[in-house]
Amino acid sequence: MRRDNESSVLEFILLGLSIRPEEQGLCYALFLAIYLTTVLGNLLIILLIRLDSRLHTPMYFFLSHLAFTDISFSSVTAPKMLMNMLTQSRSISYAGCISQVYFFLLFGDLDNFLLTSMAYDRYVAICHPLHYTTIMSQKLCFLLVIVSWALSFAVAIVHTLLLAHLSFYGDNTVPHFFCDLSTLLKLSSSDTTVNELVILTVGVVVITVPFLCILVSYGHIGATILRAPSMKGICKALSTCGSHLSVVSLYYGAIIGLYFFPSSNDTNDKDVVVAVLYTLVTPMLNPFIYSLKNKGMKEALVKLFC
Repeated sequence: MRRDNESSVLEFILLGLSIRPEEQGLCYALFLAIYLTTVLGNLLIILLIRLDSRLHTPMYFFLSHLAFTDISFSSVTAPKMLMNMLTQSRSISYAGCISQVYFFLLFGDLDNFLLTSMAYDRYVAICHPLHYTTIMSQKLCFLLVIVSWALSFAVAIVHTLLLAHLSFYGDNTVPHFFCDLSTLLKLSSSDTTVNELVILTVGVVVITVPFLCILVSYGHIGATILRAPSMKGICKALSTCGSHLSVVSLYYGAIIGLYFFPSSNDTNDKDVVVAVLYTLVTPMLNPFIYSLKNKGMKEALVKLFC
């Protein structure tokens, strides 16, 4: 609880990235290009899926939601970071910081669940192709997306409410480019034992369980591929699984390394770099890895421009 006789923090100061003044313009242009590529690339994916009736399948249904999530996930942190770099103003209000934490958790968790749903869709398509249309019905696809949104909302609101009940006095400097939950807990003047316990327990459900489900799904896919008689089919399936697993490993590995195995008591440059990787770079790569290498997406792209 906040004490009336002390001045609570009304805003936080985001230190941002460790960039030398002479490199400020170059870094701003780079991050702006990454963000615009993320937004335009994922919007193009959504547009193609909406316009081409051949892409109205469960896989592309999940992909369109993933594209929307990637746009939202990047938009939580990138615009504020770019604005701070442009104006040299590093402040963010208390309400803005709490809101940033909420939406960051919401879309980050939603990304996890959608990746898991896509892995299950590929498992059914490869391991049970004859029953694919029966299993992956429209009802099940909608249910998976609704459950993903509901779980993400529940997890984000729990963390945000617990954070809002903490007190912040004195130090308001956040050694990060956005309001990171674990970083804010270190600045709090209150006892954060409950918050840390919830992060640990809920993190196992939100991060570890979906990651294990993806690994199990692709384990079954790999076993099925090895029994396939066509070498061309084996190479194509392995290429698709390898790309997916590369992004999944990059995304989940960075999150697990940051929040389950922190390097020190204070956020250091390595943690910030890893955060840039999974908040900005990974959403930018998703359209290329999941879509632009796909034959159906290429045909839809050609059809759109022709």
